[in-house]
Amino acid sequence: MVTMKVLIVDDEQRIVSGVRKYFEQAGFDVLAAYDGLTGLSLARSESPDLVVLDLMLPGKDGMDVCRELRRESNVPIIMLTARVDETDKLVGLELGADDYVTKPFSPRELVARARAVLRRAHEMSAPPSKTYRFGEVVFEVEAQRCVIGDRIVPLTPTEFALLQVLVQHPGQVLSRMRLLEAAHLGLYDGVERTVDVHIHNLRRKLERDPAHPRFIQTVFGAGYRFSRDGEA
Repeated sequence: MVTMKVLIVDDEQRIVSGVRKYFEQAGFDVLAAYDGLTGLSLARSESPDLVVLDLMLPGKDGMDVCRELRRESNVPIIMLTARVDETDKLVGLELGADDYVTKPFSPRELVARARAVLRRAHEMSAPPSKTYRFGEVVFEVEAQRCVIGDRIVPLTPTEFALLQVLVQHPGQVLSRMRLLEAAHLGLYDGVERTVDVHIHNLRRKLERDPAHPRFIQTVFGAGYRFSRDGEA
């Protein structure tokens, strides 16, 4: 059995110590960093399976670390934030994080969230063989990739899970709650806003003009649908 490696980046040693204990008890190898620059360096050199990243860090804050990691990797990221405003809590998602946890939090809950994110990443690596074609869009489940023309679209595990649900039900209107459940994303505070942020990120990657999407279309008051031919 392969041991998963998690990198915890937080400047509060008490939090790192407590979280480390729970992750180790759950069978993870744990790396720790107490500032953004060290965390980014460890992420690059150690290739962890998951990064738990605090929003407020000395040297280089969690936003910048998340942004740089997303330029280089699709490693699953869970953001930690002490802020309670919904907009603040969702900033990390807009940068490509897969989930967020608000301080103070239960280390047991964090480990559960980590397992859920890693499960989605694993499902990306070992799904049933299937290819979906919609005009210039090719979604290859087995190869874990989405291709538009000759361009491979980089997707995080959460984005991949959501897009897979949409392309498997082309033309159908899927509510935000159904998308969460079908993609095994669990339940979050501000559930609708959370889905909207991930859809926004997907559109930025998929659409020529995200403000006028051809593929992932909004059905106001109902949810989202994936267009078969990229036409409204």
